[in-house]
Amino acid sequence: MAQYSPIHCLQDVEGVPNAELLPYSPELFPGFERFDLPGEGATIHGVIGGSGPPLLLVHGNPLTHVSWHKIAPSLARHYTVLIPDLRGYGDSSKPEGGGDHSAYSFRSMAKDLVAVARHFGFKRFPVVGHDRGARVGFRMALDYAEMVSGLVAIDIVPTHHVLSNVTMGWGLEAYHWFFMAQKAPFPEKLLCADLPYYIQYKLNKKGVGLEIFAPEAMKEYVRCTTPEQIHAVCEDYRATVSVDFDMDKADFGKKKITCPVMVLWGGNSHCGRHFKVIQAWSEWADQVQGCDLPTGHYPQEQRPDLVYKAVWGFLHQGQ
Repeated sequence: MAQYSPIHCLQDVEGVPNAELLPYSPELFPGFERFDLPGEGATIHGVIGGSGPPLLLVHGNPLTHVSWHKIAPSLARHYTVLIPDLRGYGDSSKPEGGGDHSAYSFRSMAKDLVAVARHFGFKRFPVVGHDRGARVGFRMALDYAEMVSGLVAIDIVPTHHVLSNVTMGWGLEAYHWFFMAQKAPFPEKLLCADLPYYIQYKLNKKGVGLEIFAPEAMKEYVRCTTPEQIHAVCEDYRATVSVDFDMDKADFGKKKITCPVMVLWGGNSHCGRHFKVIQAWSEWADQVQGCDLPTGHYPQEQRPDLVYKAVWGFLHQGQ
């Protein structure tokens, strides 16, 4: 499918009623209920709210479920919105990674989310994921095709494409992929030496500024940046360059995502600058559409209005 232009991607939904974004609340998730439920070897924390068809939102690194607070209440007017913390992140548990780090593979994370979704009676639903959450959504769409009705992936290209097409420019911007994947406890010791400095540096991608994050959300990201979480995130990246990459190599050219896929990426992000995004996704899916947004790596924090409109339009295609 041809790549959408930014104008096309967003103007498609101009006439859709009720696509207006609610002003976000300092309460972050008004009306949502918290939960702590068993995943597949981890306890998964999160919130659920709204009514209507099911919808799953999945955050990325170094964030938590809080990263959806600017659009989730608006979506909850029309959907039952499930928003978990991935294992190792936020207030979800942080199990040992195992000798091969497979406890932090995207497959293991996908199993957690499938277990939680089934607990709430979700049988088939769209997944919206950002960063690591989009990688989990990618694996869910391959492993649980009968459950995933659509995938919105924000600011990534598939892992197999990333690791098969490493360039100097991308490597300099995405240094953390290979630094955090180093053998424990080397990256953990260095990062934990000054956690407040680390989280602020990490979130200020390309000098976009921390102002894009609501104070209440920033407070949560700082609270959750603990030595335990840092170790879990390092295990996540160790799994990425080993077991996840091996899974993707085994599936490449043999399995494809069968549901429709929308890709959104920041024009000022490492994804937008270093990859042909639609082309990369077309290696894995036949129904691909998407566009770039005038943002950095955190579109749902920087321009929630545009992300909400694009997601709304994707979910209501053909209606």
